[in-house]
Amino acid sequence: MINLRLDKFIADGASLTRKEAREKIKKGLVAVEKKTVRDISFQVNEESSITLNNEKIKFVKYIYIMLNKPAGFVSATEDKNKSTVMDLIDPKFKRYDLFPVGRLDIDTEGFLLLTNNGELAHNILSPNKKVGKTYFVRLENDISDEDIKKLEDGVDIGDIITKKSIVERITKNEINLTITEGKFHQIKRMAHAVDNNVVYLKRLSYGGLFLDETLEKGAYKLLDEEEIIQKL
Repeated sequence: MINLRLDKFIADGASLTRKEAREKIKKGLVAVEKKTVRDISFQVNEESSITLNNEKIKFVKYIYIMLNKPAGFVSATEDKNKSTVMDLIDPKFKRYDLFPVGRLDIDTEGFLLLTNNGELAHNILSPNKKVGKTYFVRLENDISDEDIKKLEDGVDIGDIITKKSIVERITKNEINLTITEGKFHQIKRMAHAVDNNVVYLKRLSYGGLFLDETLEKGAYKLLDEEEIIQKL
């Protein structure tokens, strides 16, 4: 059982800053087991019944954020020289120690999942789990049916031969490509293996979890853990 301070429980559960949570506690807006508590350091646990303004607050251990990553941001928690995807997230989420699940190149756009759940991140990234990641790929040159077949069967990208993939043709030079690996620059290297080049790349999904296309570039939204479990 996890014990923690009341102000942290409220801050995490209600997506508030710690300062905001403390103010609400001091104003008598928080109740523990139906009794008003004004002590910000009062000890509670994940099974405690806690309300804020008479609304039940759930214990939050893991958090999941769907970010529509724009080009120009590094998929990292920090970088000395470049802006990172964490710069796009409200500072109030910093206390969760979020990190990106996998990487998107600085010029690649689309779905980037941020979480503090290391086990889930491992499962998504492990080739053995076979969680598909789908990308929209615009190529410099038209791609033939023969080259599509090569990509699906696996191509030599230098250090490995890629596992089988799924390719859906969109136009003469655009495809949706689903892979279960995540090697460095893998999709760009796969394109090179069939004498082509990627000119635009966007991740569309992890498993059955698809990018919300209503999210503008740089925007994000919180995901429910149940939705994550069901679709990944």
